[in-house]
Amino acid sequence: MPKKSPRKSSRAKPFWERGYQSHGYWRGKERLGTVQLGERAQWDGIYRWQAGTRAGEATTLAEAKRAVEEQVLSLASQLSLFEVPGHD
Repeated sequence: MPKKSPRKSSRAKPFWERGYQSHGYWRGKERLGTVQLGERAQWDGIYRWQAGTRAGEATTLAEAKRAVEEQVLSLASQLSLFEVPGHD
């Protein structure tokens, strides 16, 4: 019975990492998007997100993270539309 190759996937799975008053969405060492919180004493309760050239606001952290993930997915699918097979 052949063994599976221990080789890693060519595309690492994106992950969320918590930072100081922010959350980053990373794939390896590439930051794909962020969710920012305001200053603790002056925070207005709005989560501001950015991914690629898009930005927005959300009322919950889960909504903001979902918006970043959806934007990253749409950017990835749009990029694949422009790729021409056989051309590098």
